[in-house]
Amino acid sequence: MKLKFVLSALLLSMGMTQMHAQTADPVIMTIAGKPVLRSEFEYSYNKNNSEGVIDKKTVDEYVPLFVDYKLKVQAALDAKLDTISALKNEFRTYRDQQIRPSFANDSDMENAARNYYDGMKKAIGEKGLYSCSHILLLVPQNASAAKKDSVKARIDSVYNALQHGADFATLASKVSQDPGSARRGGNLGGPYGPGNMVKEFEDVAYTLKDGEISKPFETQFGYHIIKMNKREALPPYDSLRTNILRFFEQRQYRLTIAQQNAEKLAKDEGTTVDKVFDKRAEEMQTKDPNLNNLVREYHDGLLLFAISDSLVWDKASKDETGLERYFKAHKKQYKWDAPRFKGIAYHVKDAADVKAVSNSIKNVPFKDWAETLRKTFNSDKNDIRIRVEKGIFKEGDNALVDSVIFKKANAKVKPVKGYPIDATFGKKLSAPQELDDVRGQVTSDYQNELEKNWVESLRKKYPVSINRDVLATVNKH
Repeated sequence: MKLKFVLSALLLSMGMTQMHAQTADPVIMTIAGKPVLRSEFEYSYNKNNSEGVIDKKTVDEYVPLFVDYKLKVQAALDAKLDTISALKNEFRTYRDQQIRPSFANDSDMENAARNYYDGMKKAIGEKGLYSCSHILLLVPQNASAAKKDSVKARIDSVYNALQHGADFATLASKVSQDPGSARRGGNLGGPYGPGNMVKEFEDVAYTLKDGEISKPFETQFGYHIIKMNKREALPPYDSLRTNILRFFEQRQYRLTIAQQNAEKLAKDEGTTVDKVFDKRAEEMQTKDPNLNNLVREYHDGLLLFAISDSLVWDKASKDETGLERYFKAHKKQYKWDAPRFKGIAYHVKDAADVKAVSNSIKNVPFKDWAETLRKTFNSDKNDIRIRVEKGIFKEGDNALVDSVIFKKANAKVKPVKGYPIDATFGKKLSAPQELDDVRGQVTSDYQNELEKNWVESLRKKYPVSINRDVLATVNKH
């Protein structure tokens, strides 16, 4: 009896837990048979209606926008766009960027820093570190024997002056040909360890004690004199730990360690790195709603872009027949607030070319003018015969057009050097006459029409139901 009571209580507790989870994040709408939780809607609404957004929406105003978004994503899923390799790889790259840091913790960074220190300590060995200054007189590559002897004589005289009490820093600033260190009295900074300098320099440096000055010696750069500023042992780990960790973080070494750890985990479990990331992503997204929303948003955004580009944006821009049909059907709505000049403003060297230009393009479609002029007059790069600007000009766009076509007396036409003769060719229009006159606007309007028709078809295809009681609790629970 007691066991039965305990079992009943356990089952009741589990049921209440599930009920609480459902109540804590209830279904706010169902789209194409798939439930959408309130948390997802709130995430999207709050992100798109945050402070600073100009066209903020109320919750009710945002619902149709959100529904259209989810319908498009569902259409992309039904079209199996999520199986396209390029999209899968792009999504995985982004998702893994969010997941990868979880494979490295502070303990991993501490161990890496300690290993880095131990490696430095082993490399430095008993020699320790040094900080020094130097004076350098350059010897050019392939210098003659006479030139080399001349530089050697100069460095010897510098050394002689030092031996008789001359100040090292003062001499370095005056005669050293290493401009970086010369500005600092020859100071090379540091500390340096084995392998930081060329061998000849390092061999001499490690023979010096604090304050000692070397005799002149030669490296591949020329002749040097070194003054040893300080010899020291590698400081203990605890005094360098913070700097090493900061160095790692600046170079995002944590991500390198994380990737190495993920690869090791995959090897230990006999699986692939991708499956290790998949498992970790599922665990983290289950525990972290914000991460879950972020990853889902990116995934759905990729699908939305792909299907919208295919069915609306790219389709509209390439559908010449559809664009022409749309323009003719809506021609009256495309108006200009003032006349335009559709043509060219050009400059030539020879007066005969003025007429030649107009003759070459007068029976050519406007869209082909530029190529025709290039082939006819500017095919020889060594003999450019015409400078031209082509377009649909409104008043103020081009000074030559303003002066010749719009008869603006105050238009200041700037001379083009080497092309003293100015001219225009084209026609003045009071309203657009063909698609190319307003292609950008027509393309945008045609895209809007395609999208409107597409969304209408999606709303007919997929059932949508809104839980108004839950909707009323958005941001109020």
